[in-house]
Amino acid sequence: MNKRHYDIVQWVNKHGRQTLQSTADEFGVSVQTIRSDIRILAEKGLVLRSHGEVIPFPHRENVSFDQRRIRNAIGKKHIANLCISKIADYQSIFLGSGSSVADVASQLNAFQGLQVMTTNLHAARNLCEHPDCELTISGGRVRMRDQDVIGGDAMMFFQRYRADIGIFSVATVNKHGNLFDFTDDEVMARQALVEHCHYRILVIDSTKFEKESRCLWGKMSDYDCVITDQKPSSSLLSMLHYQGVEILY
Repeated sequence: MNKRHYDIVQWVNKHGRQTLQSTADEFGVSVQTIRSDIRILAEKGLVLRSHGEVIPFPHRENVSFDQRRIRNAIGKKHIANLCISKIADYQSIFLGSGSSVADVASQLNAFQGLQVMTTNLHAARNLCEHPDCELTISGGRVRMRDQDVIGGDAMMFFQRYRADIGIFSVATVNKHGNLFDFTDDEVMARQALVEHCHYRILVIDSTKFEKESRCLWGKMSDYDCVITDQKPSSSLLSMLHYQGVEILY
């Protein structure tokens, strides 16, 4: 991200909804240039566009799965390709919620003898055509917006099993490496996943860095491997290396 793009995001987050004209005036460039900047930032999920205006991206509430699926889609594809390098045939795998995890699931067809347990219905659909995968899906209450099983049902589901690998995502991560989710339901499920697998992989795309959401639980250092699509800040890299966490990007 170049400096103007960074400054635009910070300015919009601070001042709220702005017209393209007022944004162009603020940064001393043409409306055409600002329109191009906002298009790039919107594709990365950093702002929203709406009829000649730019709007801060809402981090307090999650958006629908379809909206998240197209946000930074290239970056999430890159994350999925890196993630499958950590997987081998005949392993047992937990898959948590989120579009990044669903993208990983779509890459698992190349493996034999996998046992996959998930609360993520999109991930489950991606695996339904897998000819050699034992798939177990949690029962319980489904959050229709993103089609994840949530709450106590998800927590108890993961507590029943042990897995070789757990693959998780989160809503946001702040500059100190603290992890956030949007709801207590998501925190409960992720906590159960973390506690019941041998090797923990956090997949998180770069649009989620240096932000905070409502529910705080855990740190990046709780994981064995962190996979993202762009190089994190030098302070986060130093922290992860010091704490023995593998980082792939």
